[in-house]
Amino acid sequence: MKFSKTQALRFPKTIRARLMAATAGITLLISIIILTICFFTFQSFLMKNQLQSSEFNLQLVANNVSADMKEIIYFSKWTCSNNEIIRYLEQADTVAPGSARDEEDSVLLRSLALSAFTRLKEEYYNTSSEKYITHTIISSNNQTNYLHILGPSENSKPYAAHTVHQATYFEDLFSSPEFTWIGLEDDLFTNVNPAKVIPIIRPIYNDFNASVLGWSYVSVSQSIFTDYLKDFPLAEDSAVFITIGPNTYTLTEQGGIEECPDAFTSLEDVSASPFNDATKVQTVKTADGSKHIMITLPLGVDGWYISQLLSQQQFDQQKLFYYVLLAGIFFVILLLGAFLMYYLNRIIHVPVEKIRAKINAIALGDFSREPSIEWDHELGEIGKGVNNLSSNILLLMDKRIQDEKQKKDLEYQILQSQINPHFLYNTLNSIKWMATIQGASGIAEMTTALARLLKNVSKGSAAMITLREELDLARDYFLIQQYRYGGSITLDCSIGNDELYQCRIHRFTLQPIIENALFHGIEPKGQAGKITIRAEESADSSGRLLRISITDNGIGMSPETIQTVLQGGESTTTDFFRHVGINNVNQRIQHDFGENYGISITSEVGVYTTMTITIPYIKDELKP
Repeated sequence: MKFSKTQALRFPKTIRARLMAATAGITLLISIIILTICFFTFQSFLMKNQLQSSEFNLQLVANNVSADMKEIIYFSKWTCSNNEIIRYLEQADTVAPGSARDEEDSVLLRSLALSAFTRLKEEYYNTSSEKYITHTIISSNNQTNYLHILGPSENSKPYAAHTVHQATYFEDLFSSPEFTWIGLEDDLFTNVNPAKVIPIIRPIYNDFNASVLGWSYVSVSQSIFTDYLKDFPLAEDSAVFITIGPNTYTLTEQGGIEECPDAFTSLEDVSASPFNDATKVQTVKTADGSKHIMITLPLGVDGWYISQLLSQQQFDQQKLFYYVLLAGIFFVILLLGAFLMYYLNRIIHVPVEKIRAKINAIALGDFSREPSIEWDHELGEIGKGVNNLSSNILLLMDKRIQDEKQKKDLEYQILQSQINPHFLYNTLNSIKWMATIQGASGIAEMTTALARLLKNVSKGSAAMITLREELDLARDYFLIQQYRYGGSITLDCSIGNDELYQCRIHRFTLQPIIENALFHGIEPKGQAGKITIRAEESADSSGRLLRISITDNGIGMSPETIQTVLQGGESTTTDFFRHVGINNVNQRIQHDFGENYGISITSEVGVYTTMTITIPYIKDELKP
């Protein structure tokens, strides 16, 4: 089935329909723009809000864990540097079981052990995080003599120092130059359902010869994490991970901690303005293959981090709320648009219909005034205009009749003005022949020149003529003036080449300039004068140019006079050409060719004046 263009595209024809369509379209466009901006803003706000909320909660945990670990690390360093502990270990290494001095040395060793243990216990209880220290052992190299402090609810075990020394990780931690973290290990002193602890083993050195006197063992309970995470807000599809060195752990449903080496795989960093510069936001892929956003914060210990997978369920719930909010905004905008359409219809359509009715009445010949369409607003101004049009239409018709009559009168006057030059030309021609017959050659020559001028005025209709024709007209004019001045003025023409005679130039271009040179330059000087006309071809970036310079040896011009002449302030003493001045010539040239062309004047007061005409080089091929 085919449709015509009219059927395919039906645009509203009335202003009312177009206004309603435009209002509906603009309302819909504004709704789309606002909803789009709101959608992306809310989306960004939701994500940023969830990130900052999670970051804030994790930061609280991280600050607490960091503060506790700083206390425990300080305590571990203290055990390796306390003088009483060092003296005890020095004595413990000198006592060999079964020697003669065994009894005396044992008494001294016990005394030093009691003093060191008292000081150790005092420092232990002064540590604000002592509740997370499950065991503290200070042992000599032979593991026979050692000090042992148990944490709350911990059990002692025979040969505790030997048990620690036999641990698989002992040598790695003991020989490391710095604190090394291997993660959570089973508690060496619990046989049933062993809890997880973080072992810290550091060597104790002699202050004088840097020899190793023994070692310090501090075990940190996993409750340093679980105590702060037990009330941590966590959704069903979220998870918290703790990274200690190379190992990653997660919370169990029972509140414990278990290792999960393949819990997630990092994909890309998507950090988005976190509170802390050390916070890292990235997308990860979990073990079940789903993608999540994970936020990670350092725990204040080198190699320790806490991370949380953001809940997609919470994000979707908040997103649903904002979708409802966006729908409400869209509905409110539509209601405002509908109200605007109704309001515009009331304030525009009704007045327009009344104005249309009045215009139709005028078309049918009713020119009476209608006061009801002159409201106090813009459409009322139109109504007043329609009434004024209705009131004045008859006057306008009368005026048109008068204008037609005046037009006929002007045409008759123009015809008369054309007849007069012809009559003068014929009369002058008769005078010429009479002067020739009577032998008055000067009168004949002057009359002939004036007749040619009048003939050119009466018969010439073209605005542009050749340079040759313009020069002939200028010579005729100069000849008349030459008789007036008694032959005391001369005219010299220098044309660069014969082709320049065919160039086109505005009619009456040279005559006003020659007239100005005679009346304002040479005549005030009171002596013989000379006018030189030179024509030459030149070129610039715009193309070929014709330059014509007219130079006189008159009184010259000041810069102010030059400005006055070019602006049309000069006056002539003749009546015949007084309306064709230099400014007129300059304006005609610039009107036809542009402001880059026209007349320029150079002069020296008392010496000379040169007026240069610059026009495009236009050759008239039709003229011989």
